[in-house]
This record gives sequence, structure tokens and C-alpha cells, in this order.
Amino acid sequence: MSQSPEELMAALQRRFTASSDHVRVAFGQVTLEAPRERWAEMARILRDEGPFAFEQLIDVCGVDYSTYGQSDWETNQASVTGFSRGVGAGGTMPTWRGERFAVVYHLLSYRHNQRLRVRVFLEGDPPRVDSVVSIWNSADWFEREAFDLFGILFEGHPDLRRILTDYGFIGHPFRKDFPLEGNVEVRYDPDKKRVVYQPVSIENRVLVPRVIRADERYEDARKLSGR
Repeated sequence: MSQSPEELMAALQRRFTASSDHVRVAFGQVTLEAPRERWAEMARILRDEGPFAFEQLIDVCGVDYSTYGQSDWETNQASVTGFSRGVGAGGTMPTWRGERFAVVYHLLSYRHNQRLRVRVFLEGDPPRVDSVVSIWNSADWFEREAFDLFGILFEGHPDLRRILTDYGFIGHPFRKDFPLEGNVEVRYDPDKKRVVYQPVSIENRVLVPRVIRADERYEDARKLSGR
């Protein structure tokens, strides 16, 4: 039986005494903000209790909010960091004042034909949160990916190690302060007859998107068309 997003939101508020600031509906999907210290307990409830029955964990991903709201659209030229798309149609987005890192979980209930997005904000460096591999087996590689790319530690994970980057890789590529060109590069050294690591030789440069500017060559054409 299908469950409306509003019905799910009301059930979440009753079960977890969550305020409207912590559970809401947007674009037809419910988002629940769960406290880090209670997340493992809440995850088991979301899987096992009948009003929810979220049997399937679809995705786990990390988020870095450290540059949220920063924008370089204020001029017609590229800044030293290039152009940003962190701005809405109404103007500049507000500066982020919460925790830097969060983990987002996407759950699916076959019984109720319903989806749920859960966001858990994390404190500390490195950020930590309880693993949910014992609740949803599919969390295994997703949590390893978030650990690899964001440096988020999932406490209780049975095999928390990097999954996408190379052996001995330093840093976490999806953190906003990680350089786009990286820190080291890999090449084959014909003299040593092996792969070697060395400081990156790529120079960082600003990519300027195509900008439509006024051009006098087309002024006559615009006048003739009445524009």
C-alpha cells in the first residue's frame, strides 16, 4: 500500500518526536535529520517497525559544506578560483554555519512504496558516525567510499579501508580544500624500471566558461529584427 510523503512525515514526527525543522517534505520526498549519537538506533527502527519498513538502503554519500554559499558570479570575469554555481536565481546563497560534514542515506520501503532521505551532521575531525552495515549489508562499500573520498570514519565497520584511490594515497579528494590537480602524480620511470610518485607537475589554471558579450558586428542584424 502506497504511503503519502505527508503521512510518512507525520509518522516520523510521532515516533522520534522530531520537530518540523528536522523532518520535512520537499519535491515529493521526505528528509529526516537524525542526531549522530542516535542514528544507529533510529536506523534499526526505520528498518524493522511496520509504519516505516525501509528494507533497502539505496545509497550513502558524504557532503562537505565548507564552501556552501560561496559564489564568484558577482563580476563578468573569472576570479582566482573560477566561476561558482553556488547561487540561486534570487541572488547569493547564505553562508553555511552548521557542521562541515554530513552523511546522507537514501532508504526505500517496498511495502509502502516510499522513499526517505536521512541526513546526519557530524562533529569533530575526523568526523565520525556509527556504521549501519549490520543493519543494511549494502552500506558496506558505500561507507568505504565516503571514508575514502571525505575522510568520514564509520565506527564498527568490519573492513574500513580505501576503495577508489590508490595504495598509499594521502588526503580525501572530495573535500573542498583538496587541490583540483592533486598533490602527487604517478609515472613509469624507464631508468628505475618501476612506477614512481612525484610532486604534481600540472599547473592550476582557471577555466573560464563561454560568456556572451555585446558585439558590434551584430548590431545591424538586431536592429533589423526589431530586438
